[in-house]
Amino acid sequence: MKLHTLEGYIQSIYLVEYPEKLLLLDGCCRADIPVLKTFITEKLKRSFNDLTLVVVTHMHPDHAGAAHKLRDLTGCEIAASNVVGQWYQGFDGKLMHLTDMLLAKWVAKRMNKPASSVWYSSTLKPDHKLDDGEVLPGFDDWVCISTQGHTDRDISLHHIPTNTVYVADLMVTVKGHFIPPFPVFYPNRYKASLNKIMALKANSIILAHGGEVKPTEQQFQYLLSKSPKIPKTHWRSVKLRIKSIINRTS
Repeated sequence: MKLHTLEGYIQSIYLVEYPEKLLLLDGCCRADIPVLKTFITEKLKRSFNDLTLVVVTHMHPDHAGAAHKLRDLTGCEIAASNVVGQWYQGFDGKLMHLTDMLLAKWVAKRMNKPASSVWYSSTLKPDHKLDDGEVLPGFDDWVCISTQGHTDRDISLHHIPTNTVYVADLMVTVKGHFIPPFPVFYPNRYKASLNKIMALKANSIILAHGGEVKPTEQQFQYLLSKSPKIPKTHWRSVKLRIKSIINRTS
């Protein structure tokens, strides 16, 4: 097993190489497909069809955006959390999907990335639905860990032989500190997920935004102290902003 780290559109791409197959630890942005294909075919000198499994840790544009298209191009399978329904279901879900894509484009602009399409379907159709503790299909050295909180279906991926865990957006780094992501829809689940990852005592933790890190106990405690007690979501933020404006003008 060899882990390759690529610079994605707005997040890191983690591609795991095996002699006969390739595993993508997350579904990337739609804009990442050419980068991934070039790396596999030119750098690794392998067929793009060697991509066997793409995991979608949750439904945000930089984690699910390329999954369906990669399946169309390579014949790979998609694995995701075994949660009923769709994250972006209903009218509110469609609005949130649009908001998340606009946010992804805003982040890309701030990172001085060229404009590119980040559109992807709001509905995910995985080939495999994973429960907590279930091994990845075809990759029994990796285990799915349910780490909900950021959304209702987040998963992390634990590589047992090296005791390394990819946690996607469970935490981000800002000015040398580990802090919770935005949004956090389920604060209690989020704290439980942090405690679950802490209990692993992993040799290293891989972040979608921040690379491979080794948080200390003190840093984990800081992260827990910053965990929200109430949901931090797009709509709640908008309401607080409106309330602040009203208070200033009244």
